[in-house]
Amino acid sequence: MRKIGSFLRKPQGLLALSLVLIIIGSLFASMFNTSFYSVKVKEITFKADHGTLSGLLYMPKGAGADDPRPVIITTHGYLNTKEMQDAPAIEMSRRGYIVLALDMYDHGDSRWDNDIPVKDLFGTFWIYSQFDASKYIFQQDYTKKDDSGNAYVAVSGHSMGGFSSLLAMYMDELNSLQTGQRMIYTGITAGADFSYSSAVAPQDQLQAAFGSRTVGMIAGKYDEFFFNKSDGEKSTAEKKVQGTVTSKDFASTLSGKMFLGLSADKQATESKFYTVQSGELSLDDAVVRQSQTGERILFTPNQTHPWNHFSKTTTAHFIDFYAQAFKGVTSPNQTNVDLGSGHQIWWLKEAGNFMALIGFFLIIVPLISLLLKVPFLKRSVTSSIATVSAPSTGKGRIVYWAAIVFSTLIPAILFPTLMDKQVNGMNVLSIIAVILLVVCVVAAAVGFILANTQKTNPELRSKMKNMGYGSAVLAVVALLMWLIFNNANHILSTSSFFNEPTTNQVAYWAIVSGLIITFLTFAFYFFSKKQAGTKFSDYGINLNIVTIISSLCTALAAVFLGYLLLFTVQAVFGTDFRIWTFAVRTFQIEHLITALRYMPFFLIYYFVSVVALNANTRGRKGEYLLSIILNVGGLILWMAAQYGKDFITGVALYPGQALNGILLFALVPCLVLAAIYARKIFDKTNNVWLASFLNTLLFTIITAANTAMFWNLI
Repeated sequence: MRKIGSFLRKPQGLLALSLVLIIIGSLFASMFNTSFYSVKVKEITFKADHGTLSGLLYMPKGAGADDPRPVIITTHGYLNTKEMQDAPAIEMSRRGYIVLALDMYDHGDSRWDNDIPVKDLFGTFWIYSQFDASKYIFQQDYTKKDDSGNAYVAVSGHSMGGFSSLLAMYMDELNSLQTGQRMIYTGITAGADFSYSSAVAPQDQLQAAFGSRTVGMIAGKYDEFFFNKSDGEKSTAEKKVQGTVTSKDFASTLSGKMFLGLSADKQATESKFYTVQSGELSLDDAVVRQSQTGERILFTPNQTHPWNHFSKTTTAHFIDFYAQAFKGVTSPNQTNVDLGSGHQIWWLKEAGNFMALIGFFLIIVPLISLLLKVPFLKRSVTSSIATVSAPSTGKGRIVYWAAIVFSTLIPAILFPTLMDKQVNGMNVLSIIAVILLVVCVVAAAVGFILANTQKTNPELRSKMKNMGYGSAVLAVVALLMWLIFNNANHILSTSSFFNEPTTNQVAYWAIVSGLIITFLTFAFYFFSKKQAGTKFSDYGINLNIVTIISSLCTALAAVFLGYLLLFTVQAVFGTDFRIWTFAVRTFQIEHLITALRYMPFFLIYYFVSVVALNANTRGRKGEYLLSIILNVGGLILWMAAQYGKDFITGVALYPGQALNGILLFALVPCLVLAAIYARKIFDKTNNVWLASFLNTLLFTIITAANTAMFWNLI
């Protein structure tokens, strides 16, 4: 055992362990993704009415032109990709259905063809994706149809994918009045009410368009976005907040009862199929189709919005819904069609993905250790440096820990303001920056003036000069903060160059957080550390150009090899590295180009972060844990408060921050890993460059490949 432990502590041993985790995890993920190789899974792309759509096609053994089957098109919500539909795709394909897990336009590997004005960003992908995909599936010979040519196709989606599914059924019904054939037989949404789709047609007409179809909704009681009370039922306080996170029961609202065909005075029951009259379908105030009889059902799990993606309960609801919706129309060769909803294996696929994900992040350090043995790349390593001096007095320790707490909390405290660039908050921050600027300028002037008057007291003269130089540097940082706060709307705004809205938000937050950390680091250096004997070089900022270039080359090589491994795994096993919303996925060239545009901004944050983490934790007990707390402790507390208050009181701490809160489910793991790399790689190189470049390259690419990318912005 000691020999094994000793081997694993070496780069070669850790590299071997990482590869084992990746291969075994990917093998298991592939096995469960294909339902023990009884389902063929392949990525497909096809031209559609508004661009090119991509998806994962799950084809059960035996299904095809000679044995057509019902087809389920399932898709993700805003920011996500087709891989987020693992659960319904795996479970329904193993029950013999053909499944297409779809990337909506401008997500994953799908692309919108035409130019998109910024103001129209959110009026494209979710409106047309499902309907365009349905047209494609309708034309395939493996799609089962009735004697009249109507297809047995289901549309389903989460969040924005749910809205896309609602509109697909509406547009399909209007289209069928012209062609005489329906392309969509049934549909179910998760995490989507009628609020967005009503921009195209009111709820009564959307429901009328459902007609005789069986339609379902999964409405989480703690959904951050939707299933609120209708406007007529909201209190004055609720109307002031859009996206209010409340504990709610959609089945008890007027909108929910209307969906179930119930009058306002009736009590609705969740998980029950209701036979309803759809109502007359009208167009331009003229009735174009009479009312039809269909089935409707609501499921109301105790879940938040993103929880739907990663839930055996929600997956069971999907299974139960499709069992009823496709009852009597499945292929006689679907041997597992009656497999109970409690029998699920998708989570085992996720476990395999997670194992491979751990292997991927584990392999980075030994890769770098081996790369640092290459002649030029080993120039990344510099001579050992002293640790930054620790406070030696009680007062010093109090100030140190106060600064640690402040540094941990301030990025979280400012998170809502910075992510949305809230006007009032930005004005307050601008004022604070001006005050800091004035104080620092005055302090710098006083320091230099007093230094020139102390001709006979060298020690006091030195202190005053240090005060002058330190305050001048802090004044420059304060000026930068003021410029960034005062021009917030012009920095990283969505455009043809910065074409990922949520990446713009995160990058702006990162820049401001980096500047605040810079201010604190300089303040401590000039007014505490320097006087205690700390040298500037002790922070690891080596300015040797060869060291910088070799560090960049080493980081590039490590990230390239890591992603080469990912692309290989994707090609061999058909899986990537992920857990829930956090994923390292393959990318298109557009993703890489987009990531390069954001890298200079993220480099500011990761460089400052590496400097600060090593200055404040190196040589201390529990240094890695302290580094993680410094990097994400505040954000974790923010999430705990946001969702804790939601579950306890029914209203989140920041009701209007629903989307930004969800972004943290992927951002926090990135920052945890960045903190670990910052410490580990600094210990190997004695400088900040390699860790800064690595974190910037790796986590910017991960971010850019996992969000909505509007490549065709005007």
